[in-house]
Amino acid sequence: MLLVAFSASAQKQFEMNLWQSGAPNSNGDSTDTAKVFVYLPSDKAATGRAVVICPGGGYSGLAMDHEGKEWAPFFNNMGIAAIVLKYRMPKGNVDVPVSDAEAAMKLVRANASSWNIKSDDIGIMGSSAGGHLASTIATHSSGDAKPDFQILFYPVITMAPGYTHQGSHDNLLGKNARKKDEKLYSNDLQVTRVTPRAWIALSDDDRVVIPSNGVNYYLELYRHDIPGSLHVYPSGGHGWGIHTSFRYHTQMLLELESWLRSF
Repeated sequence: MLLVAFSASAQKQFEMNLWQSGAPNSNGDSTDTAKVFVYLPSDKAATGRAVVICPGGGYSGLAMDHEGKEWAPFFNNMGIAAIVLKYRMPKGNVDVPVSDAEAAMKLVRANASSWNIKSDDIGIMGSSAGGHLASTIATHSSGDAKPDFQILFYPVITMAPGYTHQGSHDNLLGKNARKKDEKLYSNDLQVTRVTPRAWIALSDDDRVVIPSNGVNYYLELYRHDIPGSLHVYPSGGHGWGIHTSFRYHTQMLLELESWLRSF
């Protein structure tokens, strides 16, 4: 993992290759490289908080703009550093994107002082399949890879047939996934009393990733006494990200901002 310290006052936006000398857990595609795009707020505005952002795309591609880079101004204006992760596609090897997301979390913590970030205030965010990756890191990872909070947009949570997003399931675990792997990566079943707090948003009319994914995750957080905030909008379908065409765009941003200011 490339651990290069940058001065926050010298450079506010830059990109980095995540792995310096070969990435672990190959997916068989040598052209598929992991990167992070780092957006730092001004020194004056910086609160020390940061969020690693995992765009969605069904574990077959990435919506890098409206579920990734275009979120940077929102967070930077709140004094929060935004680190957008271009993770590798699993192609049936779950360890590929998981190792990338864990490495991104560790990278931010390793550069916390030079990026004007507090090492105990680093969250993870994900949309759709990126929400599954984010919730996987929140429920499975430990040490420097474990986030302090999580933000999930219309997330894929379960790998259970009939409830999961089948494309994400097949790309992550394979079409003939073992039942024990489906259970292991059904992240509602992996919530414990040390899972980080969460903000979850989705639409009631989502026909791509059924709402029970995010709702069941919230219920498990509640059952384990983990602070959670669930927002179900009447319409919008799936994949709206930060698009202003989403009918509840302004309300959603205000609710997210209020939650981020609550702790």
